[in-house]
Amino acid sequence: MKKVLKSFLEYLAHQKGFSINTIRAYKTDLKQFIGFLKGKKIHSLAGVDYPVFLGFLSYLKERGNYTEKTIARKVASLKAFFRFLSSRDIIKTNPALLLYSPKVPERLPEFLTIEEMVKVIETPEGDKWQILRDRSILEMLYATGIRVGELTSLRMKNVNILEETIKVEGKGRKERIVPIGRPAMKALIEYLERRPHKSSERVFLNKYGKPLTDRGVERLVDRYAKKAGIGRKVTPHTFRHSFATHMLDRGADLRTVQELLGHQRITTTQIYTHLTVERLREFYNKAHPRA
Repeated sequence: MKKVLKSFLEYLAHQKGFSINTIRAYKTDLKQFIGFLKGKKIHSLAGVDYPVFLGFLSYLKERGNYTEKTIARKVASLKAFFRFLSSRDIIKTNPALLLYSPKVPERLPEFLTIEEMVKVIETPEGDKWQILRDRSILEMLYATGIRVGELTSLRMKNVNILEETIKVEGKGRKERIVPIGRPAMKALIEYLERRPHKSSERVFLNKYGKPLTDRGVERLVDRYAKKAGIGRKVTPHTFRHSFATHMLDRGADLRTVQELLGHQRITTTQIYTHLTVERLREFYNKAHPRA
């Protein structure tokens, strides 16, 4: 089983272009399932049938510490794995075809107001290169709506200063061109002029000249949000949500926002239209005399 699992994970990485985080999650899910099989004395994947899946899902629910979203991801991992096994003739029939993912309740994303966003972005003060880097990161996240992993993996060769754009490698290794706007470009140039590690191909570096990690950016965002007096949790993804919400509020086309965010499906982007409708309803209820 371990050998087959390794082949599947390599397939996800090299042929499907899945992100490291997604592959890590699939690996964790499938190792848990394999551990469950061993506990049930099932030593071959050919011995897995639909009742085994039901037993595994029941086992997850009994543990009581998994959200519906996590269970839905585990089901997706199983379906992808057994589809792979079937396509490689490792199993004769695919019992996972009968599996259905639990319905995950739609949760509207958290976002900051324009005033709050400006306040956070303007919090870094000073002319040390690390402060300029932090200001550039905050400007970039809001100006582009890119994911934190896309920001930390950004390379110098993919920054076009003249056209004020960056080339981003998103999920599935799909590239897209994203405009960044003059304030973000100005902050980026000021940072690049002052950073000591001129030869690095990565844009955003730590004090040792190594690429910043996703976690490093998350801590940076959290620190400045608290310093700005924002009384709730703020992450790089909050910047992404705020970017999309503000763009749609200002009249941007849904397809344009989809392209900028790098969403494969328009339905993923449509959650932001739900958010703007909720806000319109809130304003309507406050303002209309007969609401």
